Amino acid sequence: MALISQTFDAVVIGSGPAGEGAAMQLTKGGRKVAMVEAFREVGGGCTHWGTIPSKALRHTVSQISDFNQSMYLNGGKAVRADYPLIRKQAESVISRQVKMREGFYVRNDVPIFQGTATLTDAHTVEVSVPQDSDKVQLSAANIVIATGSRPYRPADIDFKHPRIFDADTILAMDFTPRTMIVYGAGVIGCEYASIFRGLGVKVNLIDTRSRLLEFLDDEIVDALTYHLRDQGVVVRHNETYVKARGEAAGVTVDMASGKSITADVLLFTNGRSGNTDCLGLDALGIGVNHRGQIAINENFQTALPHIYAVGDVIGPPALASAAYDQGRCAAQHALGGKIGHPLGHMIPTGIYTSPEISSLGRTEQELTAAKIPYEVGHAFFKDLARAQIAGRAVGMLKLLFHRDTLELLGIHCFGPQAAEIVHIGQAIMAQPEPNNTVRYFAETTFNYPTMAEAYRVAALNGLNRLR
Repeated sequence: MALISQTFDAVVIGSGPAGEGAAMQLTKGGRKVAMVEAFREVGGGCTHWGTIPSKALRHTVSQISDFNQSMYLNGGKAVRADYPLIRKQAESVISRQVKMREGFYVRNDVPIFQGTATLTDAHTVEVSVPQDSDKVQLSAANIVIATGSRPYRPADIDFKHPRIFDADTILAMDFTPRTMIVYGAGVIGCEYASIFRGLGVKVNLIDTRSRLLEFLDDEIVDALTYHLRDQGVVVRHNETYVKARGEAAGVTVDMASGKSITADVLLFTNGRSGNTDCLGLDALGIGVNHRGQIAINENFQTALPHIYAVGDVIGPPALASAAYDQGRCAAQHALGGKIGHPLGHMIPTGIYTSPEISSLGRTEQELTAAKIPYEVGHAFFKDLARAQIAGRAVGMLKLLFHRDTLELLGIHCFGPQAAEIVHIGQAIMAQPEPNNTVRYFAETTFNYPTMAEAYRVAALNGLNRLR
């Protein structure tokens, strides 16, 4: 067995959004950087199993749904697509993303070492390649851990069964089920419940809590729950499984409540675990919690200051957008001892259900608990000309602002293009006082008809409540 040693200024472990952000920032700062990736291609879970494929699936299903709703355009003939077919669209997007991201590393002279990384000491990363006797030893002044996360798998569920899937393996399912149990009603569970219901699959969405997505504004949660049920998803709250039994033609899940639910497949989406098992962190004094997540400080430093951790491996918010910025911030600190633009509360949440959800800032329940005097402005999409023209009348924009200063405190959007619409308000929330008020929207001329006009409608609606 040969041991090949190389020295770099920094080694980044994991090529997802967080690792890519760190690697690109470090190399632009003049550092000699190496990337270690366990998978055969760059991009991480975001590109291969998470954000990109699930959103590509969702987009294709939405197109089919939109087409079928315009029956007069297709002679009254509805289009049906099976799951393996729409999966091909996701695969084509993944391949284009991989090619683009590989180009980043080539153009910036960042070598990619493929294999499993282990920290053998505080400044050394050993890369083991499966079915290869050689190992590569990379030494560096700084190490950035961006290994991401994987679906949590309870030991008592047989994930090798051909009818039992998690959020990674569901992409390999080669048939379209008639019925499905989605266990776990977090973001991933809600998104996949919405996707498969759009394909005509009968879905039971099992929520271990009393409400869906409790971190969202209550009004948005109520709207999501209503529309999922209106689409035919059966939402079951306060349920926990006792046993999941894979059978020849399906799966039966026994609940603590005494219910037994049977379906063609089970999709288990109840939590995620950080990919830290093989890193050798314990020997370095870097601890992880029960979900494999690494503790960091405000500069993304671990217990060893020269070793950083970013992305899903540190836990919430576990968003691709935030992960990229976390990587860049960690790299900035490694380069100069400080972060240029610290990440704060201005990180939007995008949830790609159908309709989609996006939010930024505080919720009504948070403002009420903090005893902050606030007012609400609504714009319902059914009243907007652009939404009526597009046949997308389901949804609303909700603005929360301070009653006295008019400072914009929260933006909550439910409906088509919500994840795009929220960024208009984000730009105003980020302005210094006194330019961060709801009055901007009331006094600004928006193109007509547009979805952006919802901001003017919501602002006027809220300001009228003050009179």
